[in-house]
Amino acid sequence: MKSIIKILFAVLPILIASCGGNTQKTTEEQAKTAEAKKEKIVSISGTTTEILCALGLQDQIVGVDVTSTYPEAMQQLPKVGHNRNMSAEAIIALAPTMVIGVAENVKPELVDQLKAANIRVLLYTLESSVDGTKNLITAVADSLGKADAVPAITAAIDADLKEQVALTKKTKVLFIYARGAGAMMVAGEHTYPNAMIKLAGGENATGGFEDFKPLTPESLLDANPDVILMFTSGLESLGGMDGLLKVPGVAMTNAGKKKQVIEMDGQYLTGFGPRLGKAIAELSKKLDAVNKN
Repeated sequence: MKSIIKILFAVLPILIASCGGNTQKTTEEQAKTAEAKKEKIVSISGTTTEILCALGLQDQIVGVDVTSTYPEAMQQLPKVGHNRNMSAEAIIALAPTMVIGVAENVKPELVDQLKAANIRVLLYTLESSVDGTKNLITAVADSLGKADAVPAITAAIDADLKEQVALTKKTKVLFIYARGAGAMMVAGEHTYPNAMIKLAGGENATGGFEDFKPLTPESLLDANPDVILMFTSGLESLGGMDGLLKVPGVAMTNAGKKKQVIEMDGQYLTGFGPRLGKAIAELSKKLDAVNKN
C-alpha cells in the first residue's frame, strides 16, 4: 500500500504539469483562433469608417476610400479611391474579408466583382436624419456583433444635440459645392446639405429642384441668400473669400455684400455619422451668429 502511495505522489506533479501545459496550449490556440476570426475590413464610405471606429473596430480596418478622413489615423491607411469611382482591383489587393459602405454610393458592378473574389460586401442605407444615423449605427453594429456599443454612441449624439441653438428667425442658406470656379453646383431638395441646413434651423435658399444643379449668376440672384455654406475644401479651391466674391453674382447677394460665408469640413458637415449632433449644433451656432450680424 505504501508503495502505491509513493508512486501516486511521484506521478501527481507530472500529471498536474501536463494538465497545466494543455490548458496553456488550449488558451493560446483559442487566442489564435479568435485573432484569425477578426475581419479585415475595407470601408468605402467616410460615414461607415467613423461608425466602425466608434464601435472599437479601428484596428480591423485595412483600407478606406478618400472620404474617410476621420479619425485622423484613417488618413494613414491605404486609399482605394473615391466611393463612386473605384476599382475592385485596388480593394482586392488589400486582401480584405469584408467591404462595408453606403449603398447609394456603390456601383453594382463593383459589388459583383468583390463577391466573385469571395469578399463579403455589406451595404447600408443612409437616411439624412438623426434617426437615420442612429439606425445606420445600429445596423452596422448588429452585423459585426457590437450591439452593446450602440447605446453610448447614440446617447452622445443626443447630448451633442442639446448644444444646438434655436434660431430666432429663418436664415436663407445657399450651399455651394465647388471644385474650382469651373465646377460649382448648388444643392436642392433630397441632398445631405439641404437636410443639414434644415436640421440646424435654417432655410435652403434654393428650391423647386432635387439633387444638385449648376450655379449661375441668375440662380444666385434669385436665391439671394443671407449666408453661403461651403465645404472648407471647396472654398479653398476658389482661393478663399476673395475668390468666392469674384464668382459672377456672388457679390450682389446679401451674403456677398456682408461677406457672410460658413465653411465646414465636408465629411463632418454631411457625413451623418456619430458626429452628427456636433455638426448640427455647430452649424446652428454659426447661423445664429449670422442673424446677429
